[in-house]
Amino acid sequence: MNDEQETAEDTGTSGVVLEETAPAQAGGLDEDTLRRREAALAQVLQYGDPVLKSRASEVTEFDQALSDEIDRMIVLMQESIGCGLAANQVGRLRRLLVFQTNADVEPQALINPEIDWLSDETEPMTEGCLSIPRVVVEVERPIYARVRGKDRAGAQVLIEASGHEARVLQHEIDHLNGVLILDRTTRSQRRGALKALRRGESYSPPEDE
Repeated sequence: MNDEQETAEDTGTSGVVLEETAPAQAGGLDEDTLRRREAALAQVLQYGDPVLKSRASEVTEFDQALSDEIDRMIVLMQESIGCGLAANQVGRLRRLLVFQTNADVEPQALINPEIDWLSDETEPMTEGCLSIPRVVVEVERPIYARVRGKDRAGAQVLIEASGHEARVLQHEIDHLNGVLILDRTTRSQRRGALKALRRGESYSPPEDE
């Protein structure tokens, strides 16, 4: 997923959260950045791959191999200009995600994440996904979330998240459970998005929805 404020400013739409760069923003990138982004996206599984609909298994070994995997995922996330990436998306059925909701903060890894609590207060926003190119749909999610897990060393981590960060964490944890944004949106938007995917076209929610 992409930085909320940057995406909102670039598209002129408030409250838009995208895992992938909006076309207008991507068009403003230099050639080298675009080339790196394309190379990174080529390593991300795309819609239709059964791994994306599978539940990831618990991580049990906190070793150098895990740390190397985290570093690789962070690079892929950053070079694809995303703000979150789950291990399922790179073909690894392990309960591991990385996220960076703002360019000014350090990227984080969260292993074996669990949602402790979600607020009753929810908000609908449009979301995209690196694994579902050119498609954005509206997803209603809780605004606040408490998430716990472990860091790369196996130490306990507790995150009190709100707004964009809470949405990104919910999106990536969904991935680890084999749940995609198409499973979270309205029936009509899911139908429209699937039709666009079959045709190789772009999709965004109609303005009247």
